[in-house]
Amino acid sequence: MIFWKQTRIPFLAFTFIIGALVTAKVILRSNLDKSKIHTFTFPEKVSLPQGQASLIAPIETSSKKQKHPELFAQSQYQYIKNNLPVDIEMRYLKNLYNADVNFLIQNYTFSTSSATVHQKEGIGYYGLGIEQQKAYLSACINPRGGSTFTHAQYRNNRYFKDISFERLLPLLKGEEPLLDKRCLWVYISIPVQHSSPDASYKILENIWASWYKWWQPRFPKV
Repeated sequence: MIFWKQTRIPFLAFTFIIGALVTAKVILRSNLDKSKIHTFTFPEKVSLPQGQASLIAPIETSSKKQKHPELFAQSQYQYIKNNLPVDIEMRYLKNLYNADVNFLIQNYTFSTSSATVHQKEGIGYYGLGIEQQKAYLSACINPRGGSTFTHAQYRNNRYFKDISFERLLPLLKGEEPLLDKRCLWVYISIPVQHSSPDASYKILENIWASWYKWWQPRFPKV
């Protein structure tokens, strides 16, 4: 009994250290193992209320993957809604080091425009802007938590939504990364020649609400 009392604290400390090291190893392996992300292909059909599809086509990714290693897949959807052409670009990004949407827009399209940030309850943050006679709405659909526009919003989602008790088992099994640094980046644009920016923004926000509600529960599995 005396021997156990003398060795109990060192034994418990040793057990805790071993457990912590094993857990850290599993988490680090899951974060570094990029092959865990499954192959993903954008669906051919995505419904848009009161919108008629005119084009649904994948965008060639081979040449852009060298410049944008975070790009996993992308596709373009075009609709006619109330006689108005609607263009929607979707990009599935992984291992993001900068999820600021203004940065993504400038990095992918070389646009110099800067969108203003807005928020809608039940959806999250998004940006609205004007570029070359077109009004656009852009946002990052997150694997957990609402949509985001700035990197700070995205980072907060990762820390407050990814780290949860429900994810403990898949984390320990190495099935999911500790921080899920993926994003479905959405870029919706419509012409503004025959309407004011404010009127165009309202149209975009209505499209965005429907688009987000379709995609968020269908976010790709890890």
